[in-house]
Amino acid sequence: MYKHFFKRLFDFCIALVALICISPILMIIIIWLHFANKGAGVFFFQERPGKDGKIFKVIKFKTMTDERDVNGNLLSDADRLTRIGSFVRSMSIDELPQLINVLKGDMALIGPRPLLVQYLPLYSKEQMRRHEVRPGISGWAQCHGRNAISWTEKFKLDVWYVDHCSLLTDLRVIFITIKKVLCREDINTTTGRSATMDYFNGHN
Repeated sequence: MYKHFFKRLFDFCIALVALICISPILMIIIIWLHFANKGAGVFFFQERPGKDGKIFKVIKFKTMTDERDVNGNLLSDADRLTRIGSFVRSMSIDELPQLINVLKGDMALIGPRPLLVQYLPLYSKEQMRRHEVRPGISGWAQCHGRNAISWTEKFKLDVWYVDHCSLLTDLRVIFITIKKVLCREDINTTTGRSATMDYFNGHN
């Protein structure tokens, strides 16, 4: 009952209250990033697969500039990530605009993280089960390593959540997520020359 009805109601109510409460903070972040991103904009929109693989546009705060080299190519993620952007990302503040995705019904508060559309053909049948529920701002995998665990481990945890979705599990994930964000645990903001986790190639 919770998974198919009450979870959506729970997510909508919490997301709405959260947006209202943190709106002053969001305005400060918007102004802050406007100047730090050097004209690159404040918000980042990208297509991601949601429930049943349906494509939607995820909303995040933009944490990198659009600076390019002499040949017109974008610089590496690490070179474009601003100091403010690094802080926003390390505190997971860049994820807060996804509360709008929750209100729209594209996402849930808790669920498997929405990944790149290009990964869809690479999933095994079992891994594809992560799309049986709405993707979340945080999830069971984020509570067990975030970017510090392998793709294989991450997908196993995502599928575990699909099979064990409940109010108790969601509340537990929310509590652990807040703790990890405040303690800045399991965060990988720079991997070599990239500011994001390594790409999934179907064999990780």
